[in-house]
Amino acid sequence: MNTLQRPLDGRIIGGVCAGLAQRFGWKPLTVRILFLLSCLLPGPQFIAYIALWIIMPSEGSARATA
Repeated sequence: MNTLQRPLDGRIIGGVCAGLAQRFGWKPLTVRILFLLSCLLPGPQFIAYIALWIIMPSEGSARATA
């Protein structure tokens, strides 16, 4: 199973949706559409995205291989 990391290829903003899609075997477009639809609901979606952007290591970084 893939680890949770932001890929170098296929990023649009931070690579969070692409990383989640890669981890769960989904298409990145599906995750991006689900995220955009979730923004129609009240909640901390943007805060969660930024937190994942900070927490998820980038593919090939030292944290990702450790």
